[in-house]
Amino acid sequence: MVKGLYTAYTGMINQQNRLDVLTNNLANSATNGFKKEGSTSQSFDEMLAIKIKDTSHMGLPQGLGDVSLGVKIGECYTDFGQGNFRVTDKPYDLAINGDGFFAISFTNKAGEASVKYTRDGAFTVNRDGYLMTKDGDYVLNQAAAEAGNPGQAGYIQVDPNLELQVDEGGNLYQNGVLLGQIGVVDFEDYNFLQKYGENLYDVVAGGQVQASDAQVIQGTLEMSNVNVISEMVEMITISRAYETNQKIIQSIDETLEKAVNNIGKA
Repeated sequence: MVKGLYTAYTGMINQQNRLDVLTNNLANSATNGFKKEGSTSQSFDEMLAIKIKDTSHMGLPQGLGDVSLGVKIGECYTDFGQGNFRVTDKPYDLAINGDGFFAISFTNKAGEASVKYTRDGAFTVNRDGYLMTKDGDYVLNQAAAEAGNPGQAGYIQVDPNLELQVDEGGNLYQNGVLLGQIGVVDFEDYNFLQKYGENLYDVVAGGQVQASDAQVIQGTLEMSNVNVISEMVEMITISRAYETNQKIIQSIDETLEKAVNNIGKA
């Protein structure tokens, strides 16, 4: 194995992975509440290089030193930083100012209901007055959100013909009457959250749901926290790094060609 070829190859694979993550961020730069992702890189564990078929020291191969076999793809992470707010003045558009997530009763294709979480507060009301997401999932109240109960008892129902007011605590009022509280919860450790579907999050085993002290802002939506300009600059950096590894492979290939065709003939 020519070590230089392998090292450059691993570098190209790593840059390709970074580009995949970056392009997904750019594709969702206009998605409400989207949180950008990033990727890390790790070097392969160093290995001891030895002389092949070395018989100079009682048949024991002698070490030449430690060598690295290049770079490998690390972990992907999510930046949960808050995005900018956009005022819409729509009564069912809600944004979370602070740490927390709206709780959603999500139903999969098999008809199984479970609680998912989102920062996208572009809600609507169906003909029965239930508060729903744009994908048709029910928004849960505070009690159901904290209990992790996706059942119908946790749905929020309002009168679509009356004006809705939502205060900073997430309490919903119509004609001065308290209807309930929208479910906003937080987590002790975001490492137990994983992305689910287009713009939802699921909590894995070990994740602890807790109450959130974030503010709910009516008539406003949280935008994506992706900075398009910085992502484009990063894309240029990735492209140049990829091209550098390409040139390394081409240079080594030319060297091997000369070694085979010229030196080998001598």
